[in-house]
Amino acid sequence: MNTITSSHVPTRWERFKNSDLIYHFKKDKVAMLSFALFLAFFTAALFAPLISPTNPYDLNSIDLMDSELPPSWLEEGDERFLLGTDDQGRDILSTILYGSRLSLTIGFLAVGVQLILGIVIGLSAGYFGGRVDSFLMRFADVQLSFSTMMVAIIVSAIFKASFGSEFFSQYAVIMLVVIIGVAEWPQYARTVRASVLAEKQKEYVEAAQVMGFKAGRIMFRHILPNCLSPILVISTVQVANAIMSEAALSFLGLGLPVDQPSLGALISIGFKYIFSGAWWITVFPGVVLVTLVLVINLLGDWLRDVFNPKIYKG
Repeated sequence: MNTITSSHVPTRWERFKNSDLIYHFKKDKVAMLSFALFLAFFTAALFAPLISPTNPYDLNSIDLMDSELPPSWLEEGDERFLLGTDDQGRDILSTILYGSRLSLTIGFLAVGVQLILGIVIGLSAGYFGGRVDSFLMRFADVQLSFSTMMVAIIVSAIFKASFGSEFFSQYAVIMLVVIIGVAEWPQYARTVRASVLAEKQKEYVEAAQVMGFKAGRIMFRHILPNCLSPILVISTVQVANAIMSEAALSFLGLGLPVDQPSLGALISIGFKYIFSGAWWITVFPGVVLVTLVLVINLLGDWLRDVFNPKIYKG
């Protein structure tokens, strides 16, 4: 009597666990450490209201008499403030947690804006070609001729001068997301365009065209999924760049206001006091910012190597 054995169909999670990406990830100690540190930063920022000792936005919890207190392990330190306090008496640890939250939020949202603009423009340029491609890529070239910081500084200054500092402070997060997002989209557009030029010559695209599918469906449902690898690599690096751009703008006074402390704003505040001996106000946020950007860049480098078998040696 013959018996029919049904073969086990692996679930999506099982396929992911057995994928080459996870295999290479487990072999790379630097990638694992970087991911663990990033996860720790992300979790701490996400749950900042729950784990921070104080709320730096609550004026009732701030006492000016506690300003510029050193870390708790130093001679004049207070055990209530592990990393000391800033010039307004806010707990440095709490401001770092809340500041990391703001910096990561701006970083991810700005990259989201870059993704949308870059993917749409890159897909259109690569798929349609001709005059559409020439116009869009020349526009991207013009954008690339200006540095990100130059564009961000000019736009921030214009907004502040046109609508006033109060309006800018109220919508500072949205402004920074739009400014940084608009300034960096050409990176995605050029990469996506190059991938589309390679993909649109393949048989599955020709088959979709013969079947009468519309251009939008072919671009977004057929070509785009095959261009995700370089997009993922760029996104990782761009998150770090967006965080650094926000920090630089806040340091220059064109970013978040003082009452919304991001990592850049904290560094800017502390820089005024670093030579008077209150080094902890700027050093601790600076170390967190550098470490956060470093681990994100290391993850981006690892992803780039994994998705490029010519240079990845496992």
